[in-house]
Amino acid sequence: MAFEKLFDRYDRLVLLDTETTGLDLRRDEIIEFSAVVLERQGMVQQYDELITLSPGGAVPPKIQELTGITDMDIRERGIPKTRVCRDIAQMIQGNVLILAYNAHFDLSFLFYLLLRDGDPAILKGKDKLDLLTVYKDRRRYPHRLCNAIEAYGLSGQVVNSHRAIDDVIATVAVMEAMEKERDDLLSYVNLFGYNPKYGVEGKPIGSVTYKAQGFDPKVPLYLVP
Repeated sequence: MAFEKLFDRYDRLVLLDTETTGLDLRRDEIIEFSAVVLERQGMVQQYDELITLSPGGAVPPKIQELTGITDMDIRERGIPKTRVCRDIAQMIQGNVLILAYNAHFDLSFLFYLLLRDGDPAILKGKDKLDLLTVYKDRRRYPHRLCNAIEAYGLSGQVVNSHRAIDDVIATVAVMEAMEKERDDLLSYVNLFGYNPKYGVEGKPIGSVTYKAQGFDPKVPLYLVP
């Protein structure tokens, strides 16, 4: 059974991904939030919504080119931030593990979304797993999601399109391949690696232990003192 050890500890796994207007946590905003919810019997929910921008906000041309999400898409199909916050609160209630590929980025943006339009306390006490940290222990640089897809022979099955729903589904496939390769995902819970050259970007997540992680680790990060 897939993720048996994880489901021995958690009732649900919530994998998430975001698309944003940029990289500045305080200035930029999430424009697409997607999630996949897994339970022991399999996938039980897919969630994908575009999110309205603050008054005067716009999707920068470079982000439109990268994601294909336009200002018109946001105007026509975006839902209010408060509704997304309520949906997320319902999704992650109970005994869940929150996962993402480059989780520090997505969780940081999620925190600020909840801070402005919801309740960031819903993240308190929730365990977190960063699949980028796992991949950096398994393969040499480069470490983008598209590299993981290729390394695990998943090209043609999933795609790193820079649309959140595609990327989160790809993340599920990558995680399945990771578990088959080495069954130690549980050891990475609340352990995030960071580039020692740049340090942790933005504010560290209080419940997470951060350790410097090079491009070609010799031992798994959870064994590093």
